[in-house]
Amino acid sequence: MHSSPWKAMAIAVVFLQLLRFSMEVELEPSLGHSDKIVRLPGQPKVGFQQFSGYVTVDNRKHKALFYYFVEAETDPASKPLVLWLNGGPGCSSLGVGAFSENGPFRPNGEVLVRNYYSWNREANMLYLETPIGVGFSYSNSSSSYEAVGDEITARDNLVFLQRWYNKFPHYRHRDLFITGESYAGHYIPQLAKLMVEFNKKQNVFNLKGIALGNPVLEFATDFNSRAEYFWSHGLISDSTYRIFTSVCNYSRYVSEYYRDSVSSSCLRVMNQVSQETSKFVDKYDVTLDVCISSVLSQSKVLNPQPQQVSERIDVCVEDKIVNYLNRKDVQKALHARLVGVRRWDVCSNILDYQLLNLEIPTITIVGSLIKAGIPVLVYSGDQDSVIPLTGSRTLVAKLAKKLELETTVPYRVWFQGKQVGGWTQVYGNILSFATIRGASHEAPFSQPERSLMLFKSFLEGKPLPEIF
Repeated sequence: MHSSPWKAMAIAVVFLQLLRFSMEVELEPSLGHSDKIVRLPGQPKVGFQQFSGYVTVDNRKHKALFYYFVEAETDPASKPLVLWLNGGPGCSSLGVGAFSENGPFRPNGEVLVRNYYSWNREANMLYLETPIGVGFSYSNSSSSYEAVGDEITARDNLVFLQRWYNKFPHYRHRDLFITGESYAGHYIPQLAKLMVEFNKKQNVFNLKGIALGNPVLEFATDFNSRAEYFWSHGLISDSTYRIFTSVCNYSRYVSEYYRDSVSSSCLRVMNQVSQETSKFVDKYDVTLDVCISSVLSQSKVLNPQPQQVSERIDVCVEDKIVNYLNRKDVQKALHARLVGVRRWDVCSNILDYQLLNLEIPTITIVGSLIKAGIPVLVYSGDQDSVIPLTGSRTLVAKLAKKLELETTVPYRVWFQGKQVGGWTQVYGNILSFATIRGASHEAPFSQPERSLMLFKSFLEGKPLPEIF
């Protein structure tokens, strides 16, 4: 099937835009030093540098993305650069990723406490609040928050990184990895694809690999694996499992929900599922008690509640992170400002994301990246019922078969310390799947030590330890 001339023209226009953005990059002065954080309020003394601030990705609409950058604890000059993206779509990489998952600090009342399994032990970590309208990221034009989708987000993220390099030119040629979770299963492959295409014109990005945690890769497979997960973990009855797989499956319900057309049959099934799974079980970690931080609701869009069911996630603490990031002294230290909103929120209330983008598969893009020689790791916290490991494992195995990749590491346990950290399988030494035992949707939050071991192995391109 031949590409239409219109499609070719559209691609050409995108490249012209990106090249224009690239030329604009060179006009910006080097400002890395002005973004340096002297000290965050309540922060313990540390030996590494931190930076935060804004990068304008659209001069006309003044679209500015907020970032938080933490250099490696030791010898940052020898360590790679890692970009971290949280999902949602519309949830904060600063509040979720940095301050509750794999950043160096976690708020605790008035102070910050050290996270001794911070990923900046192994890399220079760059957290980006994306798209526009998330966290401290903003635009001077409210229209920038409307009809935002995957394509706009990928382009803005690409321009962000180009211009960020201009602030930190000594990182321009550093090995780059992109990591993230949940709806970042859309963000990351699409950003990486743009990088690979852009490098054909102008070699800018030294991309060495991507890692996707509990990612949305193929809507139907990912979502419909939820029924078997619920049933196998005892959350629903045999009869409810039958109707959840025959009368109305989860992907059909979500499709109807976002088209404002939920059928009576789907509503009946979802009400039954909700009643049995109970509002007192966190779907992002089915073994965790529910009195937990609101950051664990980061993927609200993936878990819409049935109409006529008044379920609300119990966020006993509304929350240390929200309270901390809404302090004026903290915002001043971060060089952050609130524009168009009264407070910083974990997930955006002003962003109008094109939620039907959810149905566009990104697993095919992952395949194209592997063909381009980019290593890919898909990992799953095995206590997550929202994007269960079974769906991710199925998709990775199918992709390996399609690409004719042989198994190079057979399915086996891996260790962290003297305990089993999870299970893993590798195909063609370029596509890997791993589970993190006992971990939630936000694996570094619930299993920080095991997640750090996985991250270290990923960066080094080494198989996960098979003995303790």
